[in-house]
Amino acid sequence: MADVNDTAFRPGTFLLVGIPGLEKFHLWISLPFFSMYIFALLGNLVLLFTIVREQSLHKPMYLFLSALTLADLLLSTTTVPRMLAIFWFRVRDISLGACIAQAFFVHSIFIAESGILVAMAFDRYVAICNPLRYVTLLTHSVIWRIELAAVVRSLCMVLPGIHLVLRLSYCRNRVIPHSYCEHMGVARLACTSIKVNVVYGLTVALLSAGIDVVFIAVSYGLILRAVFQLPSAGARCKAMSTCGSHLCIIFLFYTPAFFSFFTHRFGGHSIPRHVHILLACLYVVVPPMLNPIIYGVNSKQIRETVMSMLSWMGSRRN
Repeated sequence: MADVNDTAFRPGTFLLVGIPGLEKFHLWISLPFFSMYIFALLGNLVLLFTIVREQSLHKPMYLFLSALTLADLLLSTTTVPRMLAIFWFRVRDISLGACIAQAFFVHSIFIAESGILVAMAFDRYVAICNPLRYVTLLTHSVIWRIELAAVVRSLCMVLPGIHLVLRLSYCRNRVIPHSYCEHMGVARLACTSIKVNVVYGLTVALLSAGIDVVFIAVSYGLILRAVFQLPSAGARCKAMSTCGSHLCIIFLFYTPAFFSFFTHRFGGHSIPRHVHILLACLYVVVPPMLNPIIYGVNSKQIRETVMSMLSWMGSRRN
């Protein structure tokens, strides 16, 4: 009897459903997800290798981009292989430790990426609004400290949430209606009150992504003011073109994340669960897939470096 009670209050495994309501379409859904994951891996690895190899790309903007690329690789690899195992082989069991670890990485990577996007906005602000101090302000040591601060902040914010999940008492319901583990999806299976978890989740979201969005908006407000004060239209277009890639990535990163966050907590039954879960799954694979493409298309320096690398590899084969 004691074993039954122990299992009821501390389950050894959870069951991930995948995309609830669309189980019979899992095989078809897996095909675009697998394709996007492969493109994300290849694109980010090529971009990261290009930045590391090419000395001329060791500039603040590209060093921040390399950190963003690494975070994208970690985010997609933390979630997509498990999703594909559910879709292809119906491997739905996940241990408590693995589930908590996955939730930890998903949330910590999200907060770290958000911090990196703020750093990239600050980089664009200095480059456009104070270009004479660009090299002296954003030295390599300063960049490493900023990136380290983004990681430390994410750990400090996520670890207490993991503790709050572990202290909960769970009942016999072990089914998580999702394709991967995340904080509130696990907490909702608890028998006890999760009010503290809900409040903590909202607080972390406001203190991380919420404040980051405000900083980014202020940075681009100052950038726009400086751009419109430039004397010629050509100079204005050139200045804004350097921000285009970053703005696209910001849109791709925050829009689905905020939609998923607020829908999960306040959406109720207004949005079908399978739509919410499907969008949450797309969030962990679409931005990592598109980010290298966006920067590859908009950055002439990256395009030329990649093309020179490809031509060099072709000449080596011949």
